[in-house]
Amino acid sequence: MLEKLMQAAIITFLLHLIAGLSPNSRVETKLATPLPETPSAIVSLLFPSLR
Repeated sequence: MLEKLMQAAIITFLLHLIAGLSPNSRVETKLATPLPETPSAIVSLLFPSLR
């Protein structure tokens, strides 16, 4: 049971990491300039305990 829980936690962590490092595919408008986001800022938002 503990092994399955650890596997699920590791897979969830890796999926969040991949989602945080992948480039955003949002549609940009000419009215607003997008704020530059760095992968480290995204990761620190997802995992505040890593600070």
